[in-house]
Amino acid sequence: MKNGIYETLERLAAVIEQRRGGNAETSYVARLLAESEDAVLKKIGEEATEAILAAKSGDRLHLVRETADLWFHCLILLARFGLGPQDVVAELHRREGISGIDEKAARKRRHREGEA
Repeated sequence: MKNGIYETLERLAAVIEQRRGGNAETSYVARLLAESEDAVLKKIGEEATEAILAAKSGDRLHLVRETADLWFHCLILLARFGLGPQDVVAELHRREGISGIDEKAARKRRHREGEA
């Protein structure tokens, strides 16, 4: 199942890419990609809030569904920037085995030094 998770994300990313520039009247993805960046960011904010509320409610199925919505919209945002699940997975692999505290400190240090 572990490989299936990544494959599912890759298939979703491929569908999102196929719908880029499509008919915004018949494709939600095409419509969202045709709108401003702020529209996608607003949608992610909404979905994140809904996931938080679902977690607070204790309804596990609702939390799973809202998290799926959030992940889907994050894939749309990544596509908007020419990125995909492979980029996120590569970053997670890079961080694997690194303390979260150390990683956060390194990011702050890089930011102060003006690095990307």
